[in-house]
Amino acid sequence: MAKKTPQLSFNDVLSALGSQRFDVAPAQEGAKRTPGAFQVRKFGCAAEIADAGDGTVLVLARPGYVLGGEISRILDRGYQKFLKTSRLEIPATADHLRAIHEFSEELKQASGATSLYNESLGTTSDRYVYDRVKGRE
Repeated sequence: MAKKTPQLSFNDVLSALGSQRFDVAPAQEGAKRTPGAFQVRKFGCAAEIADAGDGTVLVLARPGYVLGGEISRILDRGYQKFLKTSRLEIPATADHLRAIHEFSEELKQASGATSLYNESLGTTSDRYVYDRVKGRE
């Protein structure tokens, strides 16, 4: 029989992240920002989390590498992965992907989130864009 993992409260997760050397700070307020959101950083990567209302953690912005003060998304074009922000797009290096993967795994462990097998093997992309068939998305 599978063991049930105790659900951590949002405040417990914040203190656990702080004790594991994550930089935890209130997220910058903007037009689309959730009040009470926190930005969590480590290894040059970041994610935004907030209280889900029932005391658990809600991930607002998936983990990504920080470029120009903005959390990047991983874009997979089939032949190369790229880090993309609203203003910048650069080829992702192995060091970038390794940092994002390690950050994601440590964030899941500290927050008590489910760690999926396929995500534990390596970095997954946020968007897949292949150019094999012209004119089709």
